[in-house]
Amino acid sequence: MNVSVQGRAHRRAALYVALIAGIAALPAFAQNPSGDADKLETINVVSTGTRAGNRSDTDTAAPVDVIGREAIEATGAIETGKLLQKLAPSFNFPTSFVSDGTDLIWPATLRGLGPDQVLVLVNGKRRHQQALVNVQQSIGRGSAGTDINTIPIAAIERIEVLRDGASAQYGSDAIAGVINIILKDQTDHTELGVEVGETYAGDGDQYRAALNTGFKIGGDGGFLNLTVDYMKRLETNRAGPDSLRVDPPRVTQRLGEADLEGAQLWLNAALPLAGGELYAFGGVSRREGNSSGFFRSAGDGRTIPQLYPNGFLPTLLTTSDDRSLAVGYRHALNDSWKWDFSVNRGWNQFEFASEGTANVSYYYEPKPGGGIYAETPTSAEDGTLRFKQTTANFDLSGDVDWGIGAEPLYLAFGTEWRRDGYQIIAGDPVSYQYGRTNDPTIDIRNAVGGIAAAGIQGFPGFTPATEIDASRRSLGVYVDAESYVTQNLLIGAAGRFEDYSDFGTNSTGKLSLRYNFTDAFSLRGTVSKGFRAPSVQQQFFSQVSTNLNADGTLTDTITARQGSAVARAFGVKPLKEESSDNYSVGFVWKPSNELSVTADVYQINIDDRIVFSGAIGPEPGSANCTDPAVCPIAVLLRPLNVGQATFFTNAIDTKTRGVDVVAEYSTELDGGARLGISAAFNYNQTEVLRINSPSTLVPSSTLFGREQVTLVEEGQPRQRSTIGTNYHSGPWHTDLAFNYYGSVAGEGFTPGLKQKWGGKWLTDLSVSYNFTDDLRVTLGGNNIFDVYPDKWESTGPDQNPFPYLGFKYGWETLPFGLNGGYYYARLNYRF
Repeated sequence: MNVSVQGRAHRRAALYVALIAGIAALPAFAQNPSGDADKLETINVVSTGTRAGNRSDTDTAAPVDVIGREAIEATGAIETGKLLQKLAPSFNFPTSFVSDGTDLIWPATLRGLGPDQVLVLVNGKRRHQQALVNVQQSIGRGSAGTDINTIPIAAIERIEVLRDGASAQYGSDAIAGVINIILKDQTDHTELGVEVGETYAGDGDQYRAALNTGFKIGGDGGFLNLTVDYMKRLETNRAGPDSLRVDPPRVTQRLGEADLEGAQLWLNAALPLAGGELYAFGGVSRREGNSSGFFRSAGDGRTIPQLYPNGFLPTLLTTSDDRSLAVGYRHALNDSWKWDFSVNRGWNQFEFASEGTANVSYYYEPKPGGGIYAETPTSAEDGTLRFKQTTANFDLSGDVDWGIGAEPLYLAFGTEWRRDGYQIIAGDPVSYQYGRTNDPTIDIRNAVGGIAAAGIQGFPGFTPATEIDASRRSLGVYVDAESYVTQNLLIGAAGRFEDYSDFGTNSTGKLSLRYNFTDAFSLRGTVSKGFRAPSVQQQFFSQVSTNLNADGTLTDTITARQGSAVARAFGVKPLKEESSDNYSVGFVWKPSNELSVTADVYQINIDDRIVFSGAIGPEPGSANCTDPAVCPIAVLLRPLNVGQATFFTNAIDTKTRGVDVVAEYSTELDGGARLGISAAFNYNQTEVLRINSPSTLVPSSTLFGREQVTLVEEGQPRQRSTIGTNYHSGPWHTDLAFNYYGSVAGEGFTPGLKQKWGGKWLTDLSVSYNFTDDLRVTLGGNNIFDVYPDKWESTGPDQNPFPYLGFKYGWETLPFGLNGGYYYARLNYRF
């Protein structure tokens, strides 16, 4: 938008008027005594966590949230991750910046666990993971989750969130739960949605246009649904002045959401064929991001004064390309049994590039006749990551009249074959080389007399030595059974066996119970044993990156691949699977069609959890040490021309305890108006029980230090609450939501100096008016009271330099970001 301050003030004033009018339109919460309660009942039949085919979200033995289309549209979110964060309190989607590729793909978590411990399905089929590995000091450090934002909101009919361990039902990754995204299949209309908005600060402009349409094809029941989505988001920057590295102080960093532009095309289709149904769904997505690394000051050895006399901020350009296609055929054998065969192919590519930067060792390399080279490229392609997954499923399900209980025995059997592949492609030579010849025996000095850093500044490229193209295969079989064995007692059981080509076999199981004391009140519970296979990203990833230390210095860090010479020298053993024990017990109270309340407590124990180690540096005072018996780590690192090393390892055991409470109320008011009220609360606490170092060289306190424990235990909010109301009256529709994000803490960049950011309430409000049945206009605001995180404590530059470097609001863990208030206008037109 880039409008004047006066123009922004006028628009904001107009928004406030509309919002106040919407609040004033809310009537007293008096129920209409003559209203027909039956009209208020909405039965959400779920397909996640049960294969019975006739359970609603309040009839299951495990907790399932169902997020419908109306709730999705009311959030004002333009990305799937952000809407889930607003609507599912157990879901977390923290903002990241100055975190390399994580600036483009934010980690998505469930119940305070990792991004790779939640399984994402689309139409009930496994969704592939991202190629990017989170290796910076962000939530999900060391994991490669699922890029949930590749699925456009306009393509989604509803989302089902299973808050329970489900490895026995769905396989690896389902330790924290399952998110099942159901795509639209409508064929009645075409809908165009356009949205524009910006932050109160006048930046972060967002533009989105989406088109969803459907067609009937091939006779009864056949359809083709298509979605096209385009969005552009301009950067936000909440950095303060840098008073340590520049004089006079000025802003040197970009701290906020990165520039982003993306386009997506998705389809969902089915065609009656030979008495069954041929189906297909999938999409393509491309997103381009523009963010930055750490500022290089004029006196830093990574700066070339002749090129950047005032220092420079390297720019990181990232591109994520994503493709998926699932094709299957399902057929009914009879009235009770059906089979389903599908093949699902997923592919994700993540590219890195740099600009506005330099390779210091190119510039200062000695010439044969003396002097220095006077040029270096200031941009480079840094390399590419690729993840490929092919999954084939055969499922057989139905029911048998077994003569016990109040209903048939619902059974499901199936098998899944999967191939996961991972590839790293090297960047341009200038992105990684130490001098033009990449000769480590040449002593190349920088402008301040130290050893020149190798590679491009900001994001050193992937080298030919880190290139890899590897894969692994797995085969799994499962059985799932469920039935009411008496009129009131539901019992479910599932078992799964998996065989992986790299780490071997694994067996899991699950038992589910539900007892209906009355039609209105039930107790439910589950116990299960789960697992997560080490991802191919964790097994094969390797790189050299640049990290900022607590003293403000930059250090190159190598991530050693599993099985590499460096990993073996450190004594790192091959990765094995994580194993979990999940327990859940709760109740469902539904005294009427208008009101339902559920509460569930849970505990998740995870052994041999795979983590990304802390940065392991040389022994103190070992700068000139050459004796492996005295300074083994220094001797290991010195030939690599890096200052630190990290690796993946099964290093910790954790315990997570929590509770989820969800209440929903809906009623009809005088004059036919409708009022809905919902409230949800999540509390969870993760505790690191044990740290086990696989290396005799590295003690556990160094391998996974206190700062990494803090990130796992306190980096995500322990409390999340949401209270929402929606009111419909004639053409008016008002949505009001209060979201609470609990406190978080971190010390990843200031070891031993923990910073805590307090909990905050954020308020969202939108008012919509239907000019016709087909035209709706919405004015809304997210975080309308312009709430920011607490400021980072200024304890002095010697203890904590970050507030003096411009990091006003913290860095590593901000659950709702640091943009402040945001307002928007949206138009939806159906034709």
